[in-house]
Parts: sequence; C-alpha cells; structure tokens
Amino acid sequence: MNIHEYQAKALLREYGAPVSDGRVVLKAEEAKTKAGEMDGPLWVVKAQIHAGGRGKGHFKEESAGEKGGVRLAKSVEEAAEEAKKMLGRTLVTHQTGPAGKQVNRIYIEAGSDIERELYLALLVDRQTSRVSFVCSTEGGMDIEEVAASTPEKILSFSVDPATGYQPYHGRRIAFSLGLTGGLVKQCVTLMGQLYKAFIEKDMEMLEINPLIVTPEGQIKVTRCIVTPTSWRCATRRKKTPRNSKRRNTT
Repeated sequence: MNIHEYQAKALLREYGAPVSDGRVVLKAEEAKTKAGEMDGPLWVVKAQIHAGGRGKGHFKEESAGEKGGVRLAKSVEEAAEEAKKMLGRTLVTHQTGPAGKQVNRIYIEAGSDIERELYLALLVDRQTSRVSFVCSTEGGMDIEEVAASTPEKILSFSVDPATGYQPYHGRRIAFSLGLTGGLVKQCVTLMGQLYKAFIEKDMEMLEINPLIVTPEGQIKVTRCIVTPTSWRCATRRKKTPRNSKRRNTT
C-alpha cells in the first residue's frame, strides 16, 4: 500500500506534528481557489506520484515546462499556473524509469523560510524488529550519499519495545542535531508524536527530509514519506515480516 505525500502529512497532522498548511488539487480549475486559501508569500507546488526524485525529474510533455515536479511560486496566480502545467502530464524520475508516471494530483503547500535542514527517519530494524530512529544534520541530501561519504554525521539507535519512546530519546536526537534552547523541547515532543503515529498506524518507514528549522525558531515537517506495512513490529506482536522489500512512496 502506498500513500501520497499530502495523505502522509494529513496523518501526521492528526498526531499534532507541525506540518505546513496545504491543499490537494485534482482539477486544473480548482488550482487558483485552493492556492488562494493560503496567505503566501511563497507557495510550493508538488506533483503527487508514487516515486521519489520528483524535484529532479522532468516531464515528457513540453507544455509542462522545463522544471521538475516540485516548483516554487510567489503568487496565487503563479502557483495555479504551475499546477495546471503539471496536471495530466507524465513525470519521469530516477525511480519511475523512462515510462514515467502520470500526475493526477497536485499538492500546493505554504512555503517556509529555512535556517537549517535536517534529516529524520523512523523505520523497522529487520534484525531486531524494533523501531529505530535515524537522524543527521545533513538534511536535504540523499541519506545513502551521507552514509557513504560522512557516516559520522548519522545517528541511529533503536527503541526498546518494553519501555517505548522516552523523552531522553528525543533529547539524544536534539543534541545530535545541534539543537539548543526551546528547539530541544520541540524535538522531544515531535519525536514522541512521530513514534506514536508510527506504532499506531503500523508504519514500515517514516522519512522526513528535510526536517527544517525556521528563522523564528520553529521545527517544521516539510517533505515526508510514509510507508505503511501489513505486519506489526515487536511493540505490537512478534512476527516475521512477510515482505521485507521497501516500497517507494510519494
């Protein structure tokens, strides 16, 4: 089962996570109205397909323009125009293959000023069937590249299912990411929200890249991927996963 980015963010919002305001657009004529429901001054227009690499991708059709599947707009009109260009067109990324995938949904999201970009993920450790946190100061980058070039910048640890998430887990992540002051408290709260969502929704992976820090001193979820799973990890019941292959989303 795959879910789109806008669906993943709606899910995280239910658990209180600080997610940017956004609207899903299914028809071109809806784009301007939906974009106008947000104040700006920056809008992020995102193609919704079940494949990664959207921002670096390209469209087969010339009418979609030369930009990829994630575009910035500085007005309601520009956001609506970019949405119209992408709807119904075929987006090709490194994960879709040359055939690409048709874009039938657009997510228009309120943009945010960014001071720092961080990486955060929760996933199931295949060897222990425990939930693991993975974080890095190198947000916005491919985590595989970070692991290959600067592995010391990645912190990874699992959570004992007997105790579950504890505030010290969040503090460990915050200090590893170089967060201070009120950001530490925000991090502790957010990690608890994400862990609860991960367990209750039987996720296989939850990746936020980047997790941003704004100039106003707020932590905010931007691009996120949620992969649900058909089996439960050790915190719920002990079973061997039926399918260990990770699925691509958003």
